[in-house]
Amino acid sequence: MTDALKRLSDEGVAIWLDDLSRKRITSGNLAELIDQQHVVGVTTNPSIFQKAISEGDGYEQQLADLAARGVTVEEAIRMITTADVRDAADILRPVFDATDGQDGRVSIEVDPRLAHNTRSTVAEAKQLAWLVDRPNTLIKIPATEAGIPAIAETIGLGISVNVTLIFSLERYRKVMDAFLAGLEKAKERGLDLSKIHSVASFFVSRVDTEIDKRIDALGTDAAGALRGKAAVANARLAYQAYEEVFATDRWSALERAGANKQRPLWASTGVKDKAYKSTMYVDELVAPNTVNTMPEATLEATEESGEITGNTIAGTYAQARADLDAVEKLGIAYDDVVRLLEDEGVQKFEASWTDLLKSTEAELARLAPSEG
Repeated sequence: MTDALKRLSDEGVAIWLDDLSRKRITSGNLAELIDQQHVVGVTTNPSIFQKAISEGDGYEQQLADLAARGVTVEEAIRMITTADVRDAADILRPVFDATDGQDGRVSIEVDPRLAHNTRSTVAEAKQLAWLVDRPNTLIKIPATEAGIPAIAETIGLGISVNVTLIFSLERYRKVMDAFLAGLEKAKERGLDLSKIHSVASFFVSRVDTEIDKRIDALGTDAAGALRGKAAVANARLAYQAYEEVFATDRWSALERAGANKQRPLWASTGVKDKAYKSTMYVDELVAPNTVNTMPEATLEATEESGEITGNTIAGTYAQARADLDAVEKLGIAYDDVVRLLEDEGVQKFEASWTDLLKSTEAELARLAPSEG
């Protein structure tokens, strides 16, 4: 074992776990990861909950109680998922207090079927914040076109937000603009800006997966030399955008009013291609005031073989831009790739949510008390 996780944390990267289940909570595993592996936050998504609940460990009694009450399947899922998030938030509360609210947070996502409906997304965000009822919760809102105004409105209500499914640099700038607009609304309403926190989840590995597929289809040596470069380049340019936006007069005015910066969060950091080092999306994206949310396998790989050598983003912007330009010159259109990835991301979460609805409905039916 190495002290790579400590070095990563010391460099200003908050280590969050991209997973949650009731077993992880009740077994003490989450508490152990916090105590021993520098984990200071948790992210969830519909796919994570679908896996956890379908495997069933620890949910039987609650499902039986919900079946006895005759609740709808949607209500059952909300009760189950918010219970897990609430319990995880309580475990992370000491971290939340120690970091003055920056870390120690648990994210829960709005129903992915609402991703293209602004009003419904805001209403769902309010409901989730009320249901979990913990100050160290982040409500996840996807960065779709409809999600952008929903982010501004939700932040404006004083609700902390994790913006998810960001793939493009243009969309990321819109996300930061929505965050600032939301803070300005909150300020107008007299809310305490210091209590509002946000992260912007910029997805990494999926960019390489899609672009590498197109590179492989070209089959040339020149194209092959660019495999595995686009995702890191894209994320590094996102950090450049972050530095630019949070150096503006607009931000300075909000900071003086007590606001916190919206941190970039590197999501989808598990390596999909076995040809790449398992910690590539950790080692290559080290910079202050960022979050890296990792599946447990990536967390363990980083602990064992991570190469944390200081800030690996500073001074890379020219090369990152050159790498993306080189991909574009191959005929691989960046705008097409990121649009596809956003659409697929929403569809995958919708599919996981549908699977979760079906499996939970079956369990409620199985556990329903017989009449008479």
